Amino acid sequence: MRIISICPSNTELLAFLGADHMLVAVDDFSDWPEHVAGLPRLGPDLSIRMDELEALNPDLVLASLSVPGMERNVDELIKRKIPHLVLNPQSLDEIGNDLLTVGQACGIDAAQIHAEYTAVIEDIKSRSANALPRPSLYWEWWPKPVFTPGSINWLTEISEIAGARNIFDDIDSANFQTDWEEVKKRDPDFILLAWVGIMTSKVKPALVRKRPGWNEMKAYENIHIMEEELYCRPSPRLVEGAIKLGKLVHPDIYSDMELPSFIGEKQL
Repeated sequence: MRIISICPSNTELLAFLGADHMLVAVDDFSDWPEHVAGLPRLGPDLSIRMDELEALNPDLVLASLSVPGMERNVDELIKRKIPHLVLNPQSLDEIGNDLLTVGQACGIDAAQIHAEYTAVIEDIKSRSANALPRPSLYWEWWPKPVFTPGSINWLTEISEIAGARNIFDDIDSANFQTDWEEVKKRDPDFILLAWVGIMTSKVKPALVRKRPGWNEMKAYENIHIMEEELYCRPSPRLVEGAIKLGKLVHPDIYSDMELPSFIGEKQL
């Protein structure tokens, strides 16, 4: 098959399925596994150059509505009658189901990788089942205006399975805009910066500490930069992010937990 992925999470999904050798092109932001750097690039995920994509004559294009604005690309794929599959996962279970769905579309038996993925999630859950205290977390996706995940999002789920809680888990939304004063009022134990599309070297906790009144918050000296690629993309790499989060909030429980082989093998 000739497959094109137009967002990073789908490129990663193919890698876990062992189907990344079928890729003939990707979007500009796909950066894992490293070897995809040698593939043709078709533009940013929200501005895919469709003429170039169509000229590659793909058997399947993988899109994802987890990227706001991807609808424009999907509409164009429909208009041009290009075979495509649109994913829209918001939970760890749905990401697991996507492994099965994409595997089937590619003619690959995904049962084994799905089982391994599910097993490590259950391991993470079981370790934190009786963890106390369960610290409160403020996840920041974008600094100005402030965007953060609500209850319908994998970061809320990752927080829970790692023995913590998203302070905005009462908001019935995948993501929403809040403000500095509301975050201050909720006074989290941890401030976790995962700015979408921003390299970790460009994320500046010092700027966050300058926000009015934030020096009064419990988490003022407990601000952490969280890798965007491990927390903001709906792929099985979220499992690696969950383990790292567990080691941050409950080091006594997770210190001996190693990266599962199905992830580690892909990083070699």
